[in-house]
Amino acid sequence: MLRQIFKISMMNLRNLPSRIGVSSVVVVGIGGVVGVLVAILAMATGFQAALASGASSDRVIVLRDGSTDEMSSSISQAQIQLVETLPGVTAQSAELYTVVDVPKIDTGTYANLIARGVGEGAFEVRPEIEIVKGRTFEAGRTEIIAGVKAAAEFRGLEVGNDVSLRDSSWTVVGHFEAGGSAYESEIWLDFPASLNAFRRSVASSLRVRLDSPASFDALDQAIQNDPRLQLRIQSEQSFLEGQSAGLRQIITSFGYGVAVIMAIGALFAALNTMYTAVSTRTIEIATLRAIGFSSVPIVVSVMIEAMLLALIGGALGALFSYIVFNGFTVATLNPAAFSQVAFDFQVTPELVTLGMTWAVVIGFFGGLLPALSAAYIPITAALRGE
Repeated sequence: MLRQIFKISMMNLRNLPSRIGVSSVVVVGIGGVVGVLVAILAMATGFQAALASGASSDRVIVLRDGSTDEMSSSISQAQIQLVETLPGVTAQSAELYTVVDVPKIDTGTYANLIARGVGEGAFEVRPEIEIVKGRTFEAGRTEIIAGVKAAAEFRGLEVGNDVSLRDSSWTVVGHFEAGGSAYESEIWLDFPASLNAFRRSVASSLRVRLDSPASFDALDQAIQNDPRLQLRIQSEQSFLEGQSAGLRQIITSFGYGVAVIMAIGALFAALNTMYTAVSTRTIEIATLRAIGFSSVPIVVSVMIEAMLLALIGGALGALFSYIVFNGFTVATLNPAAFSQVAFDFQVTPELVTLGMTWAVVIGFFGGLLPALSAAYIPITAALRGE
């Protein structure tokens, strides 16, 4: 039986050039499905990676009890000093989280940009921060450093420029990288200077570096046991995953929705193509059955042809997405943070595998019915061309 499958499959493949027109419909249709699916999911993957890459297992975020984000949280100076003395804390940064309106480079329209006032321990808490141009700000001065992606998206953030934030003027003194994380879409300021400029008296959050990840429970218990604190802690990874969950779900659902609609069209294209291929070889298939070939090899050979066309289309669609979109930088509004976040599309091996799986499934169902019709058509009627 394997020999029969091989012989019929090779005969089908040799005849593909004569059906290049109808076969290309399947390839293009399935390629479109895979290309769109992979591209949209690459956007969701890149967005998630931009936020999640800023997490470290030995860092936690401290918020006011009951708050779910930095915007709605507040921590007093007395609470900041108390947390610093708790077990497991090796460094901390009191931070002011606020949003400012800055014009974008490409459109000139104003968009939200995170301005983060950070304490003197910020660079010890986040050792991955690297100044790549200029210098860092000086304590107490109205100076800012801009993330490289923020500088690429917003006007006026070149080193040496003065930029107006709310009612105060600040000088851009440096650009920084943060390992590709969402921090690169922020501008950082000195914490005490930001409190004065934005007329605030409390911090939004604390970023704490622990002596080890195992110290999380001890710190959590110490905070709960002190009634003066009324704070809660959350691992940085858990917090950032929560910040990305909503938009990631929207993008993913949209991607699958579009892909399903396109897949239905590609499935009908595959059915039409394979039915056409079978109808042009009705006498040929009947002859094979008449000389002793069983129905199973015929069914399998038609399925092989359909799935091969699907794999070619899937591979071309995935390749197109990789070439065009992988590493492509975009900025979008993160509703959880009320600000713009710049990130890169990421076409990962997992997404390519997912796309190829969709291609195989479409090819399988697109070839199944034509294969069955070819195998079970009455031999005498087929030989007469009926």
